Amino acid sequence: MNLFADIRTLVLTALDTMVAAGDLPRGLLTDNVTVEPPRDAAHGDMATNAAMVLAKPARMKPRDIAEKLAAQLSEDPRITSADVAGPGFLNLRLAPSVWQGVAAAVLNEGTDFGRGTLGAGKRVDVEYVSANPTGPLHVGHTRGAVFGDALASLLAFAGYDVTREYVINDGGSQIDALARSVYLRYLEAHGQEVAFPDGTYPGDYLIPVGQKLKETVGDRYIDADEAVWLDPIRNFATDEMMELIRADLALLGVKMDKFFSEKSLYDTGKIEACLQKLDDMGLIYTGTLEPPKGKLPDDWEAREQTLFKSTDFGDDQDRPIKKNDGSWTYFAPDIAYHNDKVERGFDMLINVFGADHGGYVKRMKAAVHALSGGRVPLDIKLTQLVKLFKNGEEFKMSKRAGNFVTLRDLIDEVGADVTRFVMLTRKNDAPLDFDFDKVMEQSRENPVFYVQYAHARVASVLRKAADAGIAVEDAALKSADLGKLDHDAELGLLRKIAEWPRLVETAARSNEPHRVAFYLYELAGDFHGLWNRGNDETQLRFIQEGDVATSQAKIALARATAIVIAAGLGILGVTPAQEMR
Repeated sequence: MNLFADIRTLVLTALDTMVAAGDLPRGLLTDNVTVEPPRDAAHGDMATNAAMVLAKPARMKPRDIAEKLAAQLSEDPRITSADVAGPGFLNLRLAPSVWQGVAAAVLNEGTDFGRGTLGAGKRVDVEYVSANPTGPLHVGHTRGAVFGDALASLLAFAGYDVTREYVINDGGSQIDALARSVYLRYLEAHGQEVAFPDGTYPGDYLIPVGQKLKETVGDRYIDADEAVWLDPIRNFATDEMMELIRADLALLGVKMDKFFSEKSLYDTGKIEACLQKLDDMGLIYTGTLEPPKGKLPDDWEAREQTLFKSTDFGDDQDRPIKKNDGSWTYFAPDIAYHNDKVERGFDMLINVFGADHGGYVKRMKAAVHALSGGRVPLDIKLTQLVKLFKNGEEFKMSKRAGNFVTLRDLIDEVGADVTRFVMLTRKNDAPLDFDFDKVMEQSRENPVFYVQYAHARVASVLRKAADAGIAVEDAALKSADLGKLDHDAELGLLRKIAEWPRLVETAARSNEPHRVAFYLYELAGDFHGLWNRGNDETQLRFIQEGDVATSQAKIALARATAIVIAAGLGILGVTPAQEMR
């Protein structure tokens, strides 16, 4: 059930009736007709822009259309009033029975209430995390992991066929540096003193990797030339670090559908074939780039390079794909990787990058547009930095990584549920302050607690009612007389619940899972408000002494609230609380 979609259908039907009656011309496009909550709740339950959208193409005054539309809509029993406002907006009020029916729909559909068909089964690939396998995941990776995972869940809930993907950057020079670092830890495991030169990774997390290498190969590589051990240790170290990363992701509740190895593109002809495809389109050429704007670097020199015509697709400049020594730039395998995605038949691609990859957005979109002929859109979401605070000061707590805070440290401190929810309390491209004191607070100022507390309160109502002999199974609550939910505060909570399917669709269209967190906070606020009013107004309490029928109706409302909270938390990857400690 999507009540806003249902009322929009009612509006469109009324417009068709007006066309048939000659009150509107034929052939009007209604794609931009919306039905939404009004900006001011005092104006009504819903508002439609139909008259405003159709006035110009119909060559009519908006108010004239709105007044006739209001007359049509008022004939439907679901509409108690239809009032023209301003230049031609139409504010609608719905009968209480409509809102009461929302609770029944939630109880019927369970946590599938709000599950949409927007995606229509289209295949979407969401690539996120994709951290270099050179160390444990840190706080910046954590935000990208949570955002990407919640986005994937949101899109699946909205009807898309989603693949969660991680590309392993195992084909670059950083993996050589990792292999050399592990080799030093291997020597150390054999009792040798070692020093870590610049360009290696000195973190303690490689100590067990070096020890495991010793246990695997013994002293085979101690005095061997680098040419002997570099390649096998590259593979060994990458496998070990990916095991560490998978374990870190599991702590956060993240499970990927596919891990793609960048190395699989090298020495297989895939990069060459992809770039030949672009060359055949006339998009690869040898040329010289303009010098960078602003201050000219001392080492800049004009030189011929192999370039991709990314400016043909909106980029600021064409981009190099090959270095002077004949090796590929980082961009070349990235193009081939995205070509692989296009060839796998995805209808849409989404990449979640850290804020430091902002300069990569236009060139990557240009490449995908060229490779897919514009068929496959690429959306790139950037996640901004996270700052940790404790006792009012920026907090450093890494135990073994050296100079950064690990995902594991963060989860050890506050848990996965808190970590995930807090990471979604800001839009992805806004900086986020993670305050340890606030996230452990039991107050409205802590959104995690506030939402979890609402779900736990409903669970406590169900337990108390069951102890009193009241049937609280969903099957029993569905048959309750929901007409007893007639107080403004109860109807207000039902209105907020009714927004959930629309919120899912809106958030999925914009790829913004933080909207789910915001909605849950508002829904929890409405529920807590009703609960608190019940402390003073006994008729609003969920359990009415001696009145089983009224109790079941009110408990049905509470249960519907909890179901929607559970569905929303499920998208965010957070476990609903049954009780608060």
